[in-house]
Amino acid sequence: MFDNQRFLTRGVDAQIPLELQLFLWSCIDRLPEERDYFQVFKLDPMGEMQRISHTSEQPAYRMEYIIPTEKPITAKLYVIDSESYSTMLLAEEY
Repeated sequence: MFDNQRFLTRGVDAQIPLELQLFLWSCIDRLPEERDYFQVFKLDPMGEMQRISHTSEQPAYRMEYIIPTEKPITAKLYVIDSESYSTMLLAEEY
């Protein structure tokens, strides 16, 4: 799962810096083999840091990251695996 072609929506391309997109994909890559097809990332500013909450339901998973950034953002993203491709999208694009 998540080892297929990867796509992102125009909203992600416009609002999420490339470095952050790559970081989110790497978070998924580091998951154990038993993965939920639906991954959720919540991004919140924390001063001059970016807080990232990564969750999934089945199996239950939760991880928090805090990384330095010049411009922290607020957003909620979904990454969905359909077995033939994976898509990263903003929650409002779902």
